[in-house]
Amino acid sequence: MPSIFSKIISGEIPAHKVAESNEFLAFLDINPLAHGHVLVIPKQETDYLFNLADAEYVGLWVFAKIVAQGIKLAFPCEKVGVAVIGLEVAHAHIHLVPLNAVKELDFGREKLKLTAEELADDALKIREALATITREEN
Repeated sequence: MPSIFSKIISGEIPAHKVAESNEFLAFLDINPLAHGHVLVIPKQETDYLFNLADAEYVGLWVFAKIVAQGIKLAFPCEKVGVAVIGLEVAHAHIHLVPLNAVKELDFGREKLKLTAEELADDALKIREALATITREEN
């Protein structure tokens, strides 16, 4: 049975996408710890991150690094935190969360309840930041 993330990839379920390549997708977490909380996934459905082929594993982290740069620009913070838990959805994924303190990466704390408009605005900020980064590199 396809995971919810596979349904997002196929377009069956909408998502607030911030970046996409042929192999990877980054979109906002709908139950975020902070504004700008993004999930980065491989498009190939794989339940366990460490089951990815080496090239795909490395590619996912490089893609996540680029997305993290956009998050940091869009949501100024001390660092973009990284978490890989893998228990809540049966599809490998990386959480990227803007942070100013360690306690902000506590998945046991109450999540934000953002409106669709707030999520759309957050996604737009990250996409614009990524576009700025891309322009500066060229």
